[in-house]
Amino acid sequence: MASTPSTPSDPAQEPQLQDGHLPDVPASHFAALDLRVGTITAASPNAKARKPAYKLAIDFGPEIGTKTSSAQITHYYKPDELVGRQIIAAVNLGNRRIAGVNSQALVLGADGNGDGVITLLSIEQAVPNGTKIS
Repeated sequence: MASTPSTPSDPAQEPQLQDGHLPDVPASHFAALDLRVGTITAASPNAKARKPAYKLAIDFGPEIGTKTSSAQITHYYKPDELVGRQIIAAVNLGNRRIAGVNSQALVLGADGNGDGVITLLSIEQAVPNGTKIS
């Protein structure tokens, strides 16, 4: 597994908004992300998280397998409602230990009001687990 570049932990080093959005980046930066469709196979509260979160097991098909994630998606979703749901996640950002969970995928969602309440990104029609987003 290739290592991933670390992100700055100092907010002063993070990219700043310009005219309401982040600065442009080369298309190759986006192409480097491996975004895939997966199905949530298990979801449970992550009791160690500072903010309410779920520990998820996500099946990304035979090529990638099952990965775990910790996701702060408790406002709109209950664990039993998540199981069987297809989601979109970045699967090549490396592993991060988040509140006791070895988070191996970053589940994508929208923060519509800027208040940290996340709505999951999803697809309209079911596709095989592991399908690449392009």
